Amino acid sequence: MGIIMGDDRRRRRLRRYHRPLLAGSFALCVLIGCFSNKLGKVAVIPRTSGTMLWEPEHGGAEAAGRKDDLWVYWNAPTREDDTAAQIALVERVTHGNYQGLVLAPDQALALMTPVRRAVERGVCTVIVGSPLSIPASDRLSYILNDDEEGGRMAARRVALLLHGKGSVGVIGINPNISGIMIRARSFESYLAENYPDIHIVEKRMGSFNVPHEQQVAEEMLRSNENLDVIVALMWPSVRGAISTIENEPGKLSTKVIGFDPDALPFEANSLDSVIVQNTREMGYQAVDMIAARLHGTPMPPLVKLGPVLVTRENVNSKEVGNLTSMDWSKSP
Repeated sequence: MGIIMGDDRRRRRLRRYHRPLLAGSFALCVLIGCFSNKLGKVAVIPRTSGTMLWEPEHGGAEAAGRKDDLWVYWNAPTREDDTAAQIALVERVTHGNYQGLVLAPDQALALMTPVRRAVERGVCTVIVGSPLSIPASDRLSYILNDDEEGGRMAARRVALLLHGKGSVGVIGINPNISGIMIRARSFESYLAENYPDIHIVEKRMGSFNVPHEQQVAEEMLRSNENLDVIVALMWPSVRGAISTIENEPGKLSTKVIGFDPDALPFEANSLDSVIVQNTREMGYQAVDMIAARLHGTPMPPLVKLGPVLVTRENVNSKEVGNLTSMDWSKSP
């Protein structure tokens, strides 16, 4: 549990730091007239802030903003399940003086109407990470994580660990986030097609509540005593599974493969690997795309970016460091 609580303290510190910094930066810009030579303003709204998943997006967006002469406004809900707060932020952008919006939706259905309104009012919008059921248009594009490949990546890793034979449990299935459902279906179908001797023995829904996810993991391990691998499709589920296994020495043979990390706690023996979205590149390309549209160049309807498998072997590599760095102020 020490690993988990450390992550929470770091996130709270980052949030306390970001808010006064944003307010101070805005006041300073007003005083020196920093908007005067800018092409426009772009709001970047991730699912939440202060996490290893979304702070890299901030860095990418800021780097593109500097290159393209766009002022980047960054704000987010304090929790990934606070859909109402994210809707309120989108509405504020829609009715403000913004030329662009980059959004990672917290909820697949609830954000559709606010996004439609933004597009109708002329705000160039790029949805990143996970899709909405709105077709692309001249003012709406998608830069998505390739969750189909993420599911296949997890399936191949399971097959490597189990040498083609064993049992798997899947937790963290969340129908509110389209990308998670895509990776779940991809994982299951790839295993069925290529590794018929690996069986998914149980699947459980997920939430952003870590104690609840810990309870889910405990129940799954009790009902499947010889479970070989847990695939956790969202990070609270990963944290719940790791905590459960590390606190029960008899279960240490069960390995965890996770997605969308807030940390890389490979000191936990049960964590085998994590699959990481390239949100830094999403942020960069999204702001760059909006700048091109403001200059009259059409935006492509869809870009997919492949995730990266992080293991003990490559966790200290330059590629992974760039992918997961939370120091958004020093982006290349």
